[in-house]
Amino acid sequence: QLQLVESGGGLVQPGGSLRLSCAASGFTGLTLDNYAIGWFRQAPGKEREGVSCISNNDGNTYYADSVKGRFTISRDNAKNTVYLQMNSLKPEDTAVYYCAADRIGVYCSVGEYDYWGQGTQVTVSS
Repeated sequence: QLQLVESGGGLVQPGGSLRLSCAASGFTGLTLDNYAIGWFRQAPGKEREGVSCISNNDGNTYYADSVKGRFTISRDNAKNTVYLQMNSLKPEDTAVYYCAADRIGVYCSVGEYDYWGQGTQVTVSS
């Protein structure tokens, strides 16, 4: 059973940066790059939304319009970890951030992803 553990959340001032990490384990014969990995977020009272995703094998990336140019997703297969570098953070980025994995994961949508971490809180406030 694939397991995902997020870390790196916290409180940051507007304009600041954070790097989230998603450590994966339990591949049972597969490797990290056999999975599409996505970062999603959910703010209070809102639906969970896709923030950024990286495809399996070829590493194509997707970013929501609201984070383009500010967030960068990357994967380190040797460390079985996927990162989300978040720069120029805004109060509207405040949410619980989740990483998720799927063997296919084409559209960076919540319904596609089978495996989920427990989430990490990101709060952007002065």
